[in-house]
Amino acid sequence: MKTVRVILSPDADETLKELSIAARRRKQENTRVKGFYKKIDIIKYNVHYGDQVAKSLIPVEYKIKYNANNLFRVEIPGFWRFTYTLKNGITEDETVVLILDIMSHETYNKKFGYRGK
Repeated sequence: MKTVRVILSPDADETLKELSIAARRRKQENTRVKGFYKKIDIIKYNVHYGDQVAKSLIPVEYKIKYNANNLFRVEIPGFWRFTYTLKNGITEDETVVLILDIMSHETYNKKFGYRGK
């Protein structure tokens, strides 16, 4: 069985830190943080858990910054989402899950070019 290592990009790490600080004061952020970690636990057992994003819809930013040629999206509480890509690990028996972004639904729509009503 392959081992799975989860890594956060600097952007995702920063957002998670901000949410974690806010979670001390507000229940909504606490729910998001807990939801995020629950989904990470699921992904450790099934790296293809998220909704796969079509290659043509992968933002150029992800392709350039992270050399992402696959992308998955996972919903977390409060209409937030996170995106991740799969990479080969150091050994043949390792898969790296690179969390690219943790974002609100509005930010997700902007990043992926979806328009509001």
